[in-house]
Amino acid sequence: MKAIVVAGARPNFVKVAPLIRELRATGMEVDLVHTGQHYDWAMSESLFVDLGLPAPDANLEVGSGSHAIQTAKVMVAFEDWLDRHDADQVVTVGDVNSTLACTLVAVKRGLPVAHVEAGLRSFDRTMPEEINRVIVDAVSSWLFTPSSDADENLISEGIPRERIYQVGNIMVDSLLASLERAERSAICSDLGLSAPYGLVTLHRPALVDDPERFGPVLEALHDISSLVPLVFPVHPRTRANLTALGLGTPASGLTLIDPIGYLDFLKLESGASLVLTDSGGIQEETTVLGVPCLTLRENTERPVTIREGTNRLVGFDPDAIRAAAVDALDGTSNPQRPPLWDGHTAERIAKVLSRAEVEAEARSAVGVAMPADRTASIGA
Repeated sequence: MKAIVVAGARPNFVKVAPLIRELRATGMEVDLVHTGQHYDWAMSESLFVDLGLPAPDANLEVGSGSHAIQTAKVMVAFEDWLDRHDADQVVTVGDVNSTLACTLVAVKRGLPVAHVEAGLRSFDRTMPEEINRVIVDAVSSWLFTPSSDADENLISEGIPRERIYQVGNIMVDSLLASLERAERSAICSDLGLSAPYGLVTLHRPALVDDPERFGPVLEALHDISSLVPLVFPVHPRTRANLTALGLGTPASGLTLIDPIGYLDFLKLESGASLVLTDSGGIQEETTVLGVPCLTLRENTERPVTIREGTNRLVGFDPDAIRAAAVDALDGTSNPQRPPLWDGHTAERIAKVLSRAEVEAEARSAVGVAMPADRTASIGA
């Protein structure tokens, strides 16, 4: 059997790197399709170097656009690619437009889909990512979840239990495998940065596209930077809005830099005294690293990082952000890493998919088709 692994945005590559290695280690043939949803070097291609990923077998080069345009472009390009290449199953990760588009193309062609990072829910249908999550989970054959709350979400939506596998958090596989190399990064010395310092990432439209929210949040960041220096790798979307809104002049303690590679970012993140973000993946990474995290959102699809990690949901109110930052800088915590966030998630996924491959071959040998949602059990 041949698996097609799809990735399109920066977090996707972090997730697929260990998975591709494990699937190939089982003897499975794997093609990596890069949709081109992220096309900035520091946001995609540099990850291939940092994560030791081989060059993709295809780059669909769809680029940017509205949600509808981008999703449609990926669907058309991926369908065309599948017309010319063999595939027995498709593996998608996360919740970006590429994930939804490739899933829809695959299932409409009768190809079973494995969704890695399934079951996450913010319960906010105004978030495009939430729509993507719900639809992808509804039609996928294998649902690989990072935590028990994700299992419960899927079950409450009527997903059969035999399609659900709690395997842990695959981003942790890449993080733990990369920490030693990240420690050798010169990013701190290049920036003239020494502890203590804070790290900022903001990119979601709900914040950076709304000047009535973004302006006061930036003022809060300026105030926090008087307590501890802040470094802010600026997402291209955020940079454009800073310029358009005339908000691009930082305070002396707030350093704006261009997007950086995975290892450089991991170095900054692991050494930070505080992280302020609206990223889902960074909520998870800071939980594993034990770094205090303030999430500038009104909800999160990763509540386990609050229950068992270092994450705190603070919303958009600048006074709440300032107060939470002071508490985080002054406080101490002893976070517990969630179960199965141990660096072996890719191995568990590969075990399921390789077992399904063996069962499919056995059924094919006796002329019996394998249903698209046929699954095999796996131990934790």
